[in-house]
Amino acid sequence: MRHGIARLRALVLSALIAAGAAGCSLIPVPEDPPVLFTLSPKNTFDETLPVISKQLVIEVPVAAEGLNSHRIALSREALSLDYYAKARWTERAPLLVQTLLVESFENTGRIVSVAREGTDLRADFALKTELREFQAEYPDPDGPPEINVRIIAKLIKLPERAIISAESFGTTFESTGTAMPEIVVAFDEAFGKVLKRIVTWAMPQLTN
Repeated sequence: MRHGIARLRALVLSALIAAGAAGCSLIPVPEDPPVLFTLSPKNTFDETLPVISKQLVIEVPVAAEGLNSHRIALSREALSLDYYAKARWTERAPLLVQTLLVESFENTGRIVSVAREGTDLRADFALKTELREFQAEYPDPDGPPEINVRIIAKLIKLPERAIISAESFGTTFESTGTAMPEIVVAFDEAFGKVLKRIVTWAMPQLTN
């Protein structure tokens, strides 16, 4: 028995020495957590926007699987989609868009009530959106990316679920650099322009 235990110990010790010699570690080294990024709502609007007494719900945007993620998308070729390493949105991109739409409508100070879909709100209208583009694109592989954002928006009259208006909103904005913080600032600029255009388009139609 003792010879067997001694032999087992010798085998384990030999394995540990071999692993060390090969540069392997039996203890996993924890990776650095990803850096989380978010975007900002719009908070400045034209004072000519109408005051709205109707209630609005914002539905979760529809998005293709590649954009329905916490990961920050990038494209280096026309038919490919990839993601930045060690960088994430604070929530899935469609939920982030929904949050910022709600906050932007609230920041107008001219609508009686706006909320996420699923809240206990007897809404008069719903805003349905589709996230078509939400990625950094690299026309020059060695240069800074260009942020491409495009959202299809539809205003729905409730309870009929009748579409009263639909529009496409998109823009591009070139990053000032290739570092992740600079790229996120460019995302904020591009998405902010689209946010403001959606709110400015929707508000007058909510008076009907």
